[in-house]
Amino acid sequence: MLGRPANDFAYFDAPFTALAHRGGITEHAPIEVENSLRGFRAAWEFGFTHLETDVHTTADGVLVAFHDEVLDRVTDASGRLADLPWAEVQGARIGGSEPIPRLDDLLDALPAARFNIDLKSPSAVEPLAATIERHGAQERVCVGSFHVASITAFRKRTGGRVATAASPTEVAVFSLLPGVRSRWPLAGQAFQMPERHPRTGLRLLTRGMVDAAHRRGAVVHVWTINDRPTMERLIDLGVDGIVSDDLATLKAVLVERDLWEGHA
Repeated sequence: MLGRPANDFAYFDAPFTALAHRGGITEHAPIEVENSLRGFRAAWEFGFTHLETDVHTTADGVLVAFHDEVLDRVTDASGRLADLPWAEVQGARIGGSEPIPRLDDLLDALPAARFNIDLKSPSAVEPLAATIERHGAQERVCVGSFHVASITAFRKRTGGRVATAASPTEVAVFSLLPGVRSRWPLAGQAFQMPERHPRTGLRLLTRGMVDAAHRRGAVVHVWTINDRPTMERLIDLGVDGIVSDDLATLKAVLVERDLWEGHA
């Protein structure tokens, strides 16, 4: 393993990691305000300690916590984030009411929360690393990316001081080629993955894959799971975490199984 094992990082110190996807859905934050500070605060107040977000940069380099490349789907504004200055982006409202937060805002507002961060654009590598350093948040975050070059550059920039998730290539190789699992050079601490490959439909998650990850010192988190039967089945399979929009169901399942480690 090239990187440090997961148990070297405080981020992974709970026996099971419950992750609120873009803030999740709670009584005080409907899906319409996804990835807003309101949504993340509501998830924290509901007891979730681990919150999932994506990051992009604006045209003038401001790091924002937002899922899409464009504003159109969830805000009352339009345009590509990469083409717009922060002065314009900060006027957009998620669900017509909530401002788009910077990652700085989330780290300041929720100082005890841990964040799973999806690095969405190559331009965000340096601002993300700098933001984490500025807040001393190395043990509070785990960073992943669908872009191999981006996560590779982030690992190099942070020198192994920040936990990272396996790239899609690392997930596919480790899942689909059992013969290389014992010697594949893992650089990250977590396999954060769907059950099946999004394009081919091939099954990625198996008991053998989970067991092999554990032997290599890595954890397995599965996204995005919103139904009780699948949550139950995955826990039985031995996964270490679940990403969900349905926070009430995930919390109930974990409480019943004595796996809930939230702060409330």
